[in-house]
Amino acid sequence: MKRLLTVALMLVVAYAAHAIKIIHGPYLQAVSDTEATIVWVTDVKALSWVEIAPDDGSNFYNVERPKFFESYLGKRPFKTVHAVRITGLQPGTTYRYGVASKEVLFQKHHRVHYGDVASTRVYSKGKEKYPKAFTTLNPQKEKCEFLVLNDIHSKQEKLSALLNLYTKDQTDMIFYNGDMVSIVHREDVLFEGFVDYSVTAFAKETPFYMVRGNHETRGYFAEKFLTYFPTTTNKPYYTFKHGPAFFIVLDGGEDKPDSNLEYYETAAYDAYRLEEAKWLKEVVESEECKNAKYRIVLIHMPPVGRMWHGPQHAGDCFLPILNEANITVMLSGHTHRYSYNTPETTKAKFPILVNSHSTALRANVGQDGINIDVIDMSGNTTHSHSFK
Repeated sequence: MKRLLTVALMLVVAYAAHAIKIIHGPYLQAVSDTEATIVWVTDVKALSWVEIAPDDGSNFYNVERPKFFESYLGKRPFKTVHAVRITGLQPGTTYRYGVASKEVLFQKHHRVHYGDVASTRVYSKGKEKYPKAFTTLNPQKEKCEFLVLNDIHSKQEKLSALLNLYTKDQTDMIFYNGDMVSIVHREDVLFEGFVDYSVTAFAKETPFYMVRGNHETRGYFAEKFLTYFPTTTNKPYYTFKHGPAFFIVLDGGEDKPDSNLEYYETAAYDAYRLEEAKWLKEVVESEECKNAKYRIVLIHMPPVGRMWHGPQHAGDCFLPILNEANITVMLSGHTHRYSYNTPETTKAKFPILVNSHSTALRANVGQDGINIDVIDMSGNTTHSHSFK
Protein backbone atom coordinates (compact mmCIF):
# COMPACT_ATOMS: atom_id res chain seq x y z
CA MET A 1 0.00 0.00 0.00
CA LYS A 2 2.80 2.39 0.90
CA ARG A 3 4.51 1.64 -2.40
CA LEU A 4 1.34 2.40 -4.37
CA LEU A 5 0.89 5.68 -2.54
CA THR A 6 4.47 6.63 -3.32
CA VAL A 7 4.01 5.94 -7.02
CA ALA A 8 0.71 7.82 -7.04
CA LEU A 9 2.33 10.80 -5.33
CA MET A 10 5.14 10.78 -7.88
CA LEU A 11 2.59 10.86 -10.70
CA VAL A 12 0.62 13.71 -9.14
CA VAL A 13 3.74 15.79 -8.55
CA ALA A 14 5.05 15.17 -12.08
CA TYR A 15 1.69 15.97 -13.66
CA ALA A 16 1.20 19.12 -11.62
CA ALA A 17 4.70 20.42 -12.33
CA HIS A 18 4.63 19.97 -16.07
CA ALA A 19 2.28 19.68 -19.00
CA ILE A 20 3.66 18.25 -22.25
CA LYS A 21 4.18 20.71 -25.11
CA ILE A 22 4.90 20.49 -28.83
CA ILE A 23 7.94 22.76 -29.13
CA HIS A 24 8.82 22.31 -32.82
CA GLY A 25 6.73 21.44 -35.86
CA PRO A 26 4.86 19.67 -37.20
CA TYR A 27 6.46 19.77 -40.64
CA LEU A 28 6.21 17.61 -43.75
CA GLN A 29 9.00 15.35 -44.97
CA ALA A 30 9.46 12.57 -47.55
CA VAL A 31 6.20 13.30 -49.32
CA SER A 32 5.70 11.07 -52.36
CA ASP A 33 2.70 10.05 -54.42
CA THR A 34 1.59 7.42 -51.90
CA GLU A 35 3.06 8.42 -48.53
CA ALA A 36 4.23 11.26 -46.32
CA THR A 37 6.09 11.64 -43.04
CA ILE A 38 5.18 14.22 -40.41
CA VAL A 39 7.84 15.30 -37.91
CA TRP A 40 7.49 17.22 -34.65
CA VAL A 41 9.28 17.55 -31.30
CA THR A 42 7.91 17.47 -27.76
CA ASP A 43 9.65 18.70 -24.62
CA VAL A 44 9.33 15.30 -22.91
CA LYS A 45 9.12 11.72 -24.08
CA ALA A 46 5.76 10.68 -25.42
CA LEU A 47 3.79 8.11 -27.37
CA SER A 48 2.71 9.86 -30.56
CA TRP A 49 0.45 9.39 -33.54
CA VAL A 50 -1.08 11.12 -36.56
CA GLU A 51 -4.73 11.10 -37.55
CA ILE A 52 -5.72 11.87 -41.14
CA ALA A 53 -8.98 12.68 -42.87
CA PRO A 54 -9.96 13.31 -46.49
CA ASP A 55 -10.40 16.90 -47.60
CA ASP A 56 -14.14 16.44 -48.07
CA GLY A 57 -15.54 19.25 -45.95
CA SER A 58 -16.68 16.95 -43.13
CA ASN A 59 -15.92 17.78 -39.52
CA PHE A 60 -12.67 16.16 -38.42
CA TYR A 61 -14.56 14.60 -35.50
CA ASN A 62 -17.36 13.31 -37.74
CA VAL A 63 -16.06 9.73 -37.61
CA GLU A 64 -13.16 7.85 -36.08
CA ARG A 65 -10.13 8.81 -38.17
CA PRO A 66 -7.34 6.35 -38.97
CA LYS A 67 -4.31 6.62 -36.69
CA PHE A 68 -0.70 6.12 -37.76
CA PHE A 69 2.02 5.36 -35.23
CA GLU A 70 5.78 5.28 -35.51
CA SER A 71 7.06 1.80 -34.70
CA TYR A 72 10.32 -0.10 -34.58
CA LEU A 73 10.37 -3.90 -34.69
CA GLY A 74 6.67 -3.89 -33.88
CA LYS A 75 6.90 -1.60 -30.86
CA ARG A 76 5.79 2.03 -30.55
CA PRO A 77 8.67 4.05 -29.08
CA PHE A 78 8.66 6.76 -26.42
CA LYS A 79 10.57 9.69 -27.89
CA THR A 80 10.85 13.46 -28.05
CA VAL A 81 11.43 13.57 -31.82
CA HIS A 82 8.47 12.02 -33.60
CA ALA A 83 8.48 11.05 -37.28
CA VAL A 84 5.29 9.26 -38.27
CA ARG A 85 5.09 7.76 -41.74
CA ILE A 86 1.68 7.73 -43.38
CA THR A 87 1.25 5.13 -46.13
CA GLY A 88 -1.42 3.94 -48.55
CA LEU A 89 -2.26 7.40 -49.85
CA GLN A 90 -3.54 8.30 -53.31
CA PRO A 91 -1.49 10.41 -55.77
CA GLY A 92 -2.35 14.09 -56.09
CA THR A 93 -4.79 13.93 -53.17
CA THR A 94 -5.21 16.38 -50.29
CA TYR A 95 -5.42 15.04 -46.73
CA ARG A 96 -6.14 16.87 -43.50
CA TYR A 97 -4.16 15.82 -40.45
CA GLY A 98 -3.65 16.27 -36.74
CA VAL A 99 -0.75 15.12 -34.55
CA ALA A 100 -0.91 14.06 -30.91
CA SER A 101 1.62 13.13 -28.22
CA LYS A 102 0.70 11.43 -24.92
CA GLU A 103 3.23 12.18 -22.19
CA VAL A 104 4.97 9.25 -20.52
CA LEU A 105 4.98 10.07 -16.80
CA PHE A 106 6.39 6.89 -15.36
CA GLN A 107 7.52 3.52 -16.65
CA LYS A 108 8.52 0.48 -14.63
CA HIS A 109 9.12 -2.86 -16.30
CA HIS A 110 6.19 -3.32 -18.69
CA ARG A 111 3.88 -0.87 -16.94
CA VAL A 112 3.49 2.62 -18.38
CA HIS A 113 1.71 5.57 -16.76
CA TYR A 114 0.61 8.33 -19.09
CA GLY A 115 -0.11 11.99 -18.49
CA ASP A 116 -1.59 14.77 -20.58
CA VAL A 117 -1.86 14.88 -24.39
CA ALA A 118 -0.49 17.68 -26.55
CA SER A 119 -2.01 17.96 -30.01
CA THR A 120 -2.50 20.28 -32.95
CA ARG A 121 -5.86 21.85 -33.68
CA VAL A 122 -8.27 20.07 -35.98
CA TYR A 123 -10.87 22.85 -36.06
CA SER A 124 -10.52 26.48 -37.10
CA LYS A 125 -10.15 29.31 -34.64
CA GLY A 126 -10.07 32.94 -35.68
CA LYS A 127 -8.37 33.63 -39.00
CA GLU A 128 -6.11 30.58 -38.81
CA LYS A 129 -7.51 27.62 -40.74
CA TYR A 130 -7.34 24.17 -39.14
CA PRO A 131 -6.74 21.33 -39.51
CA LYS A 132 -3.64 21.67 -41.64
CA ALA A 133 -3.51 19.68 -44.87
CA PHE A 134 -1.00 18.38 -47.38
CA THR A 135 -1.24 17.11 -50.94
CA THR A 136 0.61 14.04 -52.17
CA LEU A 137 2.80 14.27 -55.25
CA ASN A 138 1.28 13.49 -58.62
CA PRO A 139 3.43 11.91 -61.35
CA GLN A 140 0.63 12.59 -63.85
CA LYS A 141 0.44 16.32 -63.18
CA GLU A 142 0.97 18.46 -66.28
CA LYS A 143 3.22 21.02 -64.57
CA CYS A 144 4.81 21.93 -61.25
CA GLU A 145 6.65 24.77 -59.53
CA PHE A 146 9.39 24.60 -56.92
CA LEU A 147 11.91 26.82 -55.14
CA VAL A 148 15.56 26.14 -54.35
CA LEU A 149 17.48 27.86 -51.52
CA ASN A 150 20.98 27.06 -50.28
CA ASP A 151 23.88 28.27 -48.14
CA ILE A 152 21.66 30.18 -45.73
CA HIS A 153 23.96 29.34 -42.76
CA SER A 154 21.23 30.21 -40.21
CA LYS A 155 20.80 33.77 -41.50
CA GLN A 156 17.12 34.39 -40.66
CA GLU A 157 16.80 37.66 -42.56
CA LYS A 158 18.07 36.01 -45.72
CA LEU A 159 15.75 33.02 -45.31
CA SER A 160 12.68 35.16 -44.70
CA ALA A 161 13.41 37.42 -47.68
CA LEU A 162 13.84 34.52 -50.09
CA LEU A 163 10.79 32.66 -48.79
CA ASN A 164 8.67 35.63 -49.81
CA LEU A 165 8.71 33.88 -53.19
CA TYR A 166 6.62 31.05 -51.75
CA THR A 167 2.94 31.00 -52.65
CA LYS A 168 0.78 28.25 -51.21
CA ASP A 169 -1.37 27.71 -54.29
CA GLN A 170 1.57 27.59 -56.73
CA THR A 171 4.67 26.28 -54.97
CA ASP A 172 4.56 22.50 -54.88
CA MET A 173 7.76 22.05 -52.84
CA ILE A 174 10.93 23.71 -51.64
CA PHE A 175 14.43 22.29 -51.86
CA TYR A 176 17.00 23.28 -49.27
CA ASN A 177 20.12 22.57 -51.30
CA GLY A 178 22.65 22.29 -48.48
CA ASP A 179 24.42 24.36 -45.83
CA MET A 180 21.27 25.70 -44.24
CA VAL A 181 23.34 25.76 -41.03
CA SER A 182 27.08 25.93 -40.41
CA ILE A 183 27.54 23.14 -37.87
CA VAL A 184 25.12 20.73 -36.21
CA HIS A 185 26.34 20.52 -32.63
CA ARG A 186 22.90 20.53 -30.97
CA GLU A 187 19.25 20.08 -31.89
CA ASP A 188 18.35 23.75 -31.49
CA VAL A 189 20.77 24.71 -34.27
CA LEU A 190 18.47 23.13 -36.85
CA PHE A 191 15.28 24.67 -35.52
CA GLU A 192 16.66 28.11 -34.77
CA GLY A 193 18.59 28.08 -38.05
CA PHE A 194 15.74 27.39 -40.49
CA VAL A 195 13.19 24.73 -39.50
CA ASP A 196 11.07 26.80 -37.09
CA TYR A 197 10.76 29.64 -39.57
CA SER A 198 9.90 27.14 -42.32
CA VAL A 199 7.12 25.70 -40.16
CA THR A 200 5.66 29.18 -39.66
CA ALA A 201 6.00 30.09 -43.35
CA PHE A 202 4.91 26.93 -45.16
CA ALA A 203 6.15 23.54 -43.92
CA LYS A 204 2.95 22.43 -42.17
CA GLU A 205 1.28 22.20 -45.58
CA THR A 206 4.04 22.24 -48.21
CA PRO A 207 7.02 19.87 -47.95
CA PHE A 208 10.67 20.81 -48.04
CA TYR A 209 13.25 18.32 -49.28
CA MET A 210 16.70 18.40 -47.71
CA VAL A 211 19.85 18.09 -49.79
CA ARG A 212 22.66 17.47 -47.31
CA GLY A 213 25.49 19.99 -47.62
CA ASN A 214 29.01 19.56 -46.34
CA HIS A 215 28.21 21.76 -43.32
CA GLU A 216 25.32 19.50 -42.34
CA THR A 217 27.88 16.70 -41.91
CA ARG A 218 29.72 18.62 -39.18
CA GLY A 219 29.18 18.49 -35.43
CA TYR A 220 28.43 15.58 -33.15
CA PHE A 221 24.67 16.00 -33.71
CA ALA A 222 25.09 15.63 -37.48
CA GLU A 223 24.73 11.86 -37.29
CA LYS A 224 21.07 12.42 -36.38
CA PHE A 225 20.36 14.11 -39.73
CA LEU A 226 17.80 11.51 -40.84
CA THR A 227 16.01 11.72 -37.48
CA TYR A 228 14.83 15.20 -38.42
CA PHE A 229 14.84 14.83 -42.21
CA PRO A 230 13.70 11.28 -43.02
CA THR A 231 13.67 10.07 -46.61
CA THR A 232 12.06 7.23 -48.53
CA THR A 233 15.43 5.46 -48.85
CA ASN A 234 16.59 6.02 -45.25
CA LYS A 235 19.65 7.69 -46.81
CA PRO A 236 20.39 11.36 -47.52
CA TYR A 237 20.14 10.50 -51.22
CA TYR A 238 16.80 9.61 -52.77
CA THR A 239 14.49 10.16 -55.75
CA PHE A 240 10.88 11.00 -56.49
CA LYS A 241 8.71 11.97 -59.45
CA HIS A 242 6.31 14.87 -59.57
CA GLY A 243 4.64 16.16 -62.69
CA PRO A 244 6.85 15.79 -65.76
CA ALA A 245 10.08 15.71 -63.71
CA PHE A 246 12.07 12.94 -62.07
CA PHE A 247 14.18 14.34 -59.23
CA ILE A 248 17.49 12.81 -58.16
CA VAL A 249 18.83 14.16 -54.85
CA LEU A 250 22.50 13.35 -54.26
CA ASP A 251 24.73 13.70 -51.21
CA GLY A 252 28.25 14.91 -51.97
CA GLY A 253 29.56 14.50 -48.42
CA GLU A 254 32.46 16.61 -47.23
CA ASP A 255 34.67 18.86 -49.35
CA LYS A 256 38.17 17.93 -48.15
CA PRO A 257 40.07 14.61 -48.21
CA ASP A 258 39.04 12.09 -45.56
CA SER A 259 42.49 12.39 -43.97
CA ASN A 260 42.15 16.14 -43.35
CA LEU A 261 42.93 17.10 -39.76
CA GLU A 262 39.61 18.95 -39.47
CA TYR A 263 37.75 15.63 -39.45
CA TYR A 264 39.76 14.08 -36.58
CA GLU A 265 39.85 10.65 -38.26
CA THR A 266 36.06 10.39 -38.47
CA ALA A 267 35.57 10.86 -42.23
CA ALA A 268 34.95 8.04 -44.72
CA TYR A 269 33.30 9.94 -47.55
CA ASP A 270 35.24 8.42 -50.44
CA ALA A 271 33.81 4.98 -49.68
CA TYR A 272 30.43 6.55 -49.01
CA ARG A 273 30.32 8.23 -52.43
CA LEU A 274 31.34 5.00 -54.15
CA GLU A 275 28.46 3.20 -52.44
CA GLU A 276 26.09 5.99 -53.44
CA ALA A 277 27.26 5.66 -57.05
CA LYS A 278 26.16 2.00 -57.08
CA TRP A 279 22.70 3.12 -56.01
CA LEU A 280 22.70 5.91 -58.63
CA LYS A 281 23.48 3.46 -61.40
CA GLU A 282 20.39 1.45 -60.52
CA VAL A 283 18.31 4.63 -60.36
CA VAL A 284 19.14 5.86 -63.86
CA GLU A 285 18.43 2.42 -65.28
CA SER A 286 14.93 2.36 -63.78
CA GLU A 287 11.89 2.78 -66.02
CA GLU A 288 10.62 5.64 -63.85
CA CYS A 289 13.76 7.62 -64.56
CA LYS A 290 13.99 6.72 -68.24
CA ASN A 291 10.34 7.45 -68.97
CA ALA A 292 10.26 10.88 -67.31
CA LYS A 293 10.10 13.92 -69.56
CA TYR A 294 12.83 15.66 -67.53
CA ARG A 295 15.51 14.51 -65.10
CA ILE A 296 16.64 17.10 -62.53
CA VAL A 297 19.64 16.45 -60.26
CA LEU A 298 20.25 18.32 -57.01
CA ILE A 299 23.60 18.17 -55.24
CA HIS A 300 25.09 20.77 -52.93
CA MET A 301 28.67 20.80 -54.22
CA PRO A 302 28.89 21.28 -58.02
CA PRO A 303 31.48 19.17 -59.87
CA VAL A 304 32.79 22.21 -61.77
CA GLY A 305 35.40 24.93 -61.40
CA ARG A 306 38.51 24.83 -59.21
CA MET A 307 37.33 21.93 -57.10
CA TRP A 308 38.48 20.66 -53.72
CA HIS A 309 38.68 16.92 -53.20
CA GLY A 310 35.01 16.33 -52.23
CA PRO A 311 33.30 17.76 -55.34
CA GLN A 312 36.09 16.36 -57.52
CA HIS A 313 35.57 12.84 -56.20
CA ALA A 314 31.78 13.25 -56.38
CA GLY A 315 32.17 14.20 -60.03
CA ASP A 316 34.40 11.18 -60.66
CA CYS A 317 31.77 8.93 -59.05
CA PHE A 318 28.56 10.43 -60.40
CA LEU A 319 29.23 12.14 -63.74
CA PRO A 320 30.04 8.98 -65.76
CA ILE A 321 26.65 7.63 -64.68
CA LEU A 322 24.68 10.84 -65.13
CA ASN A 323 26.27 11.53 -68.53
CA GLU A 324 24.51 8.45 -69.88
CA ALA A 325 21.15 9.30 -68.31
CA ASN A 326 19.98 12.26 -70.43
CA ILE A 327 19.93 14.67 -67.48
CA THR A 328 18.11 17.94 -68.14
CA VAL A 329 19.90 20.11 -65.58
CA MET A 330 21.87 19.89 -62.32
CA LEU A 331 21.19 22.43 -59.54
CA SER A 332 23.91 23.17 -56.97
CA GLY A 333 25.15 25.71 -54.43
CA HIS A 334 28.22 25.67 -52.16
CA THR A 335 30.33 28.33 -53.91
CA HIS A 336 28.16 31.24 -52.67
CA ARG A 337 28.31 32.60 -56.23
CA TYR A 338 26.03 32.29 -59.23
CA SER A 339 27.38 30.46 -62.27
CA TYR A 340 25.91 28.75 -65.28
CA ASN A 341 28.07 25.98 -66.72
CA THR A 342 27.37 24.52 -70.14
CA PRO A 343 28.49 21.09 -71.35
CA GLU A 344 31.16 22.78 -73.48
CA THR A 345 32.95 24.02 -70.34
CA THR A 346 32.70 20.99 -68.01
CA LYS A 347 32.96 17.21 -67.98
CA ALA A 348 29.18 17.02 -67.69
CA LYS A 349 26.96 16.43 -70.73
CA PHE A 350 24.28 18.64 -69.21
CA PRO A 351 24.11 22.21 -67.86
CA ILE A 352 24.93 22.89 -64.20
CA LEU A 353 23.25 25.89 -62.59
CA VAL A 354 24.93 27.04 -59.37
CA ASN A 355 22.83 29.25 -57.10
CA SER A 356 24.39 31.82 -54.79
CA HIS A 357 23.81 32.21 -51.05
CA SER A 358 21.61 35.30 -51.50
CA THR A 359 19.30 34.25 -54.32
CA ALA A 360 16.64 31.61 -54.86
CA LEU A 361 15.77 29.56 -57.90
CA ARG A 362 12.13 29.52 -58.95
CA ALA A 363 11.48 26.72 -61.43
CA ASN A 364 8.38 26.19 -63.52
CA VAL A 365 8.22 22.76 -65.13
CA GLY A 366 5.72 22.24 -67.94
CA GLN A 367 5.19 20.16 -71.02
CA ASP A 368 7.01 22.72 -73.18
CA GLY A 369 10.13 22.96 -71.01
CA ILE A 370 11.63 24.12 -67.74
CA ASN A 371 12.01 27.82 -66.95
CA ILE A 372 14.22 28.78 -64.02
CA ASP A 373 14.54 32.34 -62.70
CA VAL A 374 17.31 33.40 -60.34
CA ILE A 375 15.72 35.89 -57.92
CA ASP A 376 17.48 38.05 -55.33
CA MET A 377 16.36 39.06 -51.83
CA SER A 378 14.55 42.12 -53.18
CA GLY A 379 12.47 40.01 -55.56
CA ASN A 380 14.38 41.01 -58.70
CA THR A 381 15.13 38.43 -61.38
CA THR A 382 18.87 38.50 -62.05
CA HIS A 383 19.11 35.62 -64.53
CA SER A 384 16.71 33.35 -66.43
CA HIS A 385 17.31 29.97 -68.05
CA SER A 386 15.13 27.75 -70.20
CA PHE A 387 15.53 24.05 -70.93
CA LYS A 388 13.38 22.84 -73.78
